Amino acid sequence: MDTCAVIWTGNGDPIAASAVDALKDARRARRKFHVSPCTAWELALLVARGRLRLTRPVTDWFSDFVEQGDVNLAPLTAGILAGSAFLPGSPPKDPADRVMITTARAEDLTILTRDRLILDYATEGHVRALAC
Repeated sequence: MDTCAVIWTGNGDPIAASAVDALKDARRARRKFHVSPCTAWELALLVARGRLRLTRPVTDWFSDFVEQGDVNLAPLTAGILAGSAFLPGSPPKDPADRVMITTARAEDLTILTRDRLILDYATEGHVRALAC
């Protein structure tokens, strides 16, 4: 899940029916979702810049999302961080998006996102993504 998907699902905002179905299928199969630790950083930046309001401190909100949502924190390794600089094709320039893409590629995951640049990159065949 990218940061926006975490915000929407964490706040109970509507997402695309295909994404809802994919989440339900994963839950039925007892597969956990993955969220990059970069999402906590992005959430904090949004709150600090006044672009997002949360009812609780960012770390509490994020920790509750991970614990209550049966979510795994995706690995954030030196290999993933370094690999994000060497993605094939035309990846997004946003560092957090690049880390999420590299993580998805390394862990064989699909990114749940509305980010047009990630979705476009997925159409190049370099990563799997599902619009939410």
